[in-house]
Amino acid sequence: MIQFFYENLSETVSKAYQPWLEDIIISEQKKLGEINYIFCDDEYLLKVNQDYLQHDYYTDIITFDYVKGRTISGEIFVSLQRISDNASTLSKDYEEELRRVLAHGILHLCGYKDKTEEEEQLMRSKEDEYLYKFKD
Repeated sequence: MIQFFYENLSETVSKAYQPWLEDIIISEQKKLGEINYIFCDDEYLLKVNQDYLQHDYYTDIITFDYVKGRTISGEIFVSLQRISDNASTLSKDYEEELRRVLAHGILHLCGYKDKTEEEEQLMRSKEDEYLYKFKD
């Protein structure tokens, strides 16, 4: 089950994304467990980053992996404020940038990393693949 929660926000994210996110998991040959997206503002996510990862910088997403075997579970914190800023900076559509970040979190839970240049290229390729599938 994929659930959406909100911290320090009045805006919401369409639940229409949930079936698409589930399709990503199925396409990656994984099983859906419990996934919680926590949508928040920059300050909330900065505090999570500081408290749990000892990082002192803003980010658009933090994924906590609770995967067991092939069952995908986790908590995915997403700053909608950072997504909006990034979309503006990159001259991208907000909804497309949001979908990219939502997919990015799921892909992390499916085992994809983005620490090296090669890993990042594969992650971007997978994001693009699933963004394309959303448009179908």
